[in-house]
Amino acid sequence: MTTVVSSKGQIVLPAELRRRDRIEVGQEFDIERVDRGEYRLVMRQPSTREGTIDWLLACPAKGYFTSIDSDSTDDL
Repeated sequence: MTTVVSSKGQIVLPAELRRRDRIEVGQEFDIERVDRGEYRLVMRQPSTREGTIDWLLACPAKGYFTSIDSDSTDDL
């Protein structure tokens, strides 16, 4: 497959490769220079914590935490 470097220095991965490897918008890659004119592109593995906040916010049990009555510490 062939791709072109844009005026902004961007390289587009062909749609067939993106579909085959399920590459989504925002996916990060590492690139290293192997030799003159030869580069290696490796998809980064998502952090094990990635998506945790979204998962917690999607919890169906809203209002799980409630405030409790307590003595004020203002007078201490």
